[in-house]
Amino acid sequence: MNRINLITLGVRDIEKSRAFYRDGLGFATPNNEEKPQIVFFDNGGTKLALYPLEGLAKDINETNPPGIGRDFAGITLAYNAKTKDEVDKIFSKIKSIGGTIVKQPQPVFWGGYSGYFKDLDGYYWEVAYADLWQFDENDMLIIGK
Repeated sequence: MNRINLITLGVRDIEKSRAFYRDGLGFATPNNEEKPQIVFFDNGGTKLALYPLEGLAKDINETNPPGIGRDFAGITLAYNAKTKDEVDKIFSKIKSIGGTIVKQPQPVFWGGYSGYFKDLDGYYWEVAYADLWQFDENDMLIIGK
């Protein structure tokens, strides 16, 4: 078993969340139902990463990390951008589509450029870029060989 086919987010308002991801962030979906039971988004694939829990909370906010088990369940989702400008463009629209910027994009300790936002239901998303990153034919980040 070396594949993740779905990451499912439990959302409070499926129609608003669909609009946030589809119309706001540009996720592709064929779903246009008036009252959908579930919405699937088409993407280029996923990777699973493990990171120390307290370190991940501090990566979101070094001085005031979210409370583990209270407002932070220990999961973040990530989008790896191909340019620093792409990161900035995504963050420039987050507030207008109902998201919350938690950490403005900035240079980070590992040499990249990264920021965090929360979606409508409080899920944390990291949007990051690094000069040395390479992507495969499916736009998946190549990690190690």
